[in-house]
Amino acid sequence: MPRKAVNKETTEGKIRIEYYRSFIASPKTHKTIVRSLGLRKLNQIVERPDTDAMRGTVAKVPHLLRIVE
Repeated sequence: MPRKAVNKETTEGKIRIEYYRSFIASPKTHKTIVRSLGLRKLNQIVERPDTDAMRGTVAKVPHLLRIVE
């Protein structure tokens, strides 16, 4: 029997990202970062896999997003 592949995203935890400040006066790159995470409305919370790449993405715009514990 072949081994079952282990998906990294399922073994790692999830982080909850909250969009809490408007990006109206922010540069276009900040707007694309927020939209790429799937955030559309203020105070919206999404769950994403807890990876270094995801935490780095949130760290680029700490004035707009926060990680909810």
